[in-house]
Amino acid sequence: MGNDERTSEKPGGEEALSAIDFSTFILSLSTSALFHLGLIPDAQSGKAGERNLPLARQTIDILEILETKTRGNLDPEEAKLLESLLFEIRMRFVEASR
Repeated sequence: MGNDERTSEKPGGEEALSAIDFSTFILSLSTSALFHLGLIPDAQSGKAGERNLPLARQTIDILEILETKTRGNLDPEEAKLLESLLFEIRMRFVEASR
C-alpha cells in the first residue's frame, strides 16, 4: 500500500499509523455514526451500510459526553469542529429516524 496522510510504510512492508489528535478522534467517531446511519458505504463491499440507529445514537452520546467533559479545554478550532459534527450528525439521525 502506498503512503498517504494516515499511514506510512515501515521497512518490512508493515504500515505505521500516524499520531492521532483530538480532531482525528472525533472525526473517526462521527464517521462511525454516519456509517451506522447507513450514509457511508461499507469499505469492503462498497454497498451502503445497514442502518443501526441504536449504535448511531450511542456514538452521538459518546460525542456529547466528550463535548461536556472537554468544555473549556479545547482549542477554538477543536470546539467548533465538535459542535459542527454534532449538529450535522444529530440532523442526519433525525432524518434517518423518520
